[in-house]
Amino acid sequence: MTDEKIVPMNEDIEIPPRRPLTLKDVSEASGVSEMTVSRVLRNRGDVSEATREKVLQAAKSLGYVPNKIAGALASSRVNLVAVVIPSLSNMVFPEVLTGVSEVLDETPLQPVVGVTNYLPEKEEEVLFEMLSWRPSGVIIAGLEHTDASRAMLKAAGVPVVEIMDVDGEPIDAVVGISHRRAGREMARAIVKAGYQNIGFLGTKMPLDHRARKRFEGFTEALAKEGVEVMDQEFYSGGSALAKGREMTETILNRSPDIDFLYYSNDMIGAGGLLYCLDNSIDVPGQVGLAGFNGVDLLEGLPRKLATMDSGRLEIGREAARIIAARIDGTEETGGRRVELTPKLEVGETLRRR
Repeated sequence: MTDEKIVPMNEDIEIPPRRPLTLKDVSEASGVSEMTVSRVLRNRGDVSEATREKVLQAAKSLGYVPNKIAGALASSRVNLVAVVIPSLSNMVFPEVLTGVSEVLDETPLQPVVGVTNYLPEKEEEVLFEMLSWRPSGVIIAGLEHTDASRAMLKAAGVPVVEIMDVDGEPIDAVVGISHRRAGREMARAIVKAGYQNIGFLGTKMPLDHRARKRFEGFTEALAKEGVEVMDQEFYSGGSALAKGREMTETILNRSPDIDFLYYSNDMIGAGGLLYCLDNSIDVPGQVGLAGFNGVDLLEGLPRKLATMDSGRLEIGREAARIIAARIDGTEETGGRRVELTPKLEVGETLRRR
């Protein structure tokens, strides 16, 4: 379980009411008629390339998304909540979706899922399509988005809850943990246990912002203890057991003096544990190991991997509660911040003095 800290919005700050953007807004921003704007956005009619580019750029900068609900429903919202996540193959996000569904099942709202594959341009496409159907709310993973995505979310006129991470400035509400704090706490636990020659294994950081922040917190805390990361191994791709085995073999062959390996997630950490056990490497005596997320898979391993529970189920539940409360009127203001406290689980791979 995780502790929850709710930070209310500053009551002195008045948030201006949002209204949906219209063709008129795009017309004024681009300097062409509403009819021309309509032709461009519907990809119909004879419009010059220069005018088309001007209209599309204006729409993108404003965050304008066409409304695909026709006729009498054009000004309405559908009972859908857009849930935008990076991956379904990663074991983390299905658990978040379970939390979202548990809460929304008690309401008229239904979640609809879009997957971005950690790609900013894909997130833009997913948001554009999902917002065009006028959902009643948006739950979206992470705080880092392109300017176009941020503009669409700000202009959507619905509750937006960014999840998984609180290290940054949210668009509206936010629910998650501090990944920098998680990295710092893991580093302190590793050093306290007596390890000094530490390696880090993880995903390519430019796209996985939360893993990058954990690594930043991790190295910051190590530096305060006079310790540096001895070696690093990165990869692109899914969080697979096979990849964890491969990376572990590579880094231990390259840096045989390493006495601890910190993995950016449990899946590659589990692969690393299996590699060590298969090769008669004493864990945690010769090499200690730790992952991140606290996934259920760890219960079935020959040895319990040290990890940190990120509160995924509760993140999903709390995000859905915020959306539901804003929609039914029991919560009228935006800007709520819910920070969960990650919990260290030492398992059997992080020895203690």
